[in-house]
Amino acid sequence: MTENDKIFVAGHNGMVGSAIIRQLVDAGHGKDKIITRNRADLDLTNQADVRAFFEAEKPDQVYMAAARVGGIYANNTWPADFIYQNLMIEANVIDAAFRVGVKRLLFLGSSCIYPKLAPQPMQENALLSGALEPTNEPYAIAKIAGIKLCESYNRQYADSHGIDYRSVMPTNLYGPGDNYDPMGSHVVPALIRRFHEAKINSASEILIWGSGKQKREFLFVDDMALACIHIMNVDKQAYDESTEPMLSHINVGAGYDISIAELARTIAKLVGYKGDIKYDVSKPDGPPRKLIDSSLIQRLGWAPKIDLVDGLQRAFDDFLKQQ
Repeated sequence: MTENDKIFVAGHNGMVGSAIIRQLVDAGHGKDKIITRNRADLDLTNQADVRAFFEAEKPDQVYMAAARVGGIYANNTWPADFIYQNLMIEANVIDAAFRVGVKRLLFLGSSCIYPKLAPQPMQENALLSGALEPTNEPYAIAKIAGIKLCESYNRQYADSHGIDYRSVMPTNLYGPGDNYDPMGSHVVPALIRRFHEAKINSASEILIWGSGKQKREFLFVDDMALACIHIMNVDKQAYDESTEPMLSHINVGAGYDISIAELARTIAKLVGYKGDIKYDVSKPDGPPRKLIDSSLIQRLGWAPKIDLVDGLQRAFDDFLKQQ
């Protein structure tokens, strides 16, 4: 990356996209060189509109952070929307980028690409080694397709066109700019909102989906943004030596996980909720554990900076600002 590169951040209003912009600016990249479009101005599911946008702007780099995302409830309720919209977005953006000569692109996937019962911690080579978690299978398949799009364009066009399209697989993310909608949020923002409202309403107890025994890994979003920029700028030889043409994605995680019950207790304490926490075991847990192996990206020089308690406090402060 040079200071004159035009960088398109797809999904700039989202939690990850906005964090990438923050970190690009902090690194000295001029805001006038960062290209963004609101959803109202550019529908990334519309192939013609996306191609016209790329023809007009001709960016040098693309951060592919745009996606339809949500928690277990959202994935179970709108599976067709999740697979269709994500497939269209990534196919349109990656192909349009290639057509106008974009040499460097970063696609953001999700740790749900790995099999439900993959060995823990999940290494990159666990991809396509078993059945996916049913509750988010459509979304996961779309994300797997995005990885394979990048790999396929590299395999066919890297030598002839000089392209280098990469993929990173983040663990569960949280932080400023998160979605606190109770119908579509992930676990951290959902718990922050529910505990805050329970405190305000003096609720004697709060009911959480599942058993609370399932374990998850969480990464602060600005750490993820720094990882994205780091991977985008890793020397091509080093990247190629660390990956394979058909196994080229890189995990990005905090390196440890906690149970949902422990997470709930931590957020309750942070928010100041003192009531009881109970669990609805009739609701799905999802995979029993989701911890990814981030040793590869650490060997390439990146490590997270924000621990969970500090990150949760920052997330709660951001939530309060939105109220």
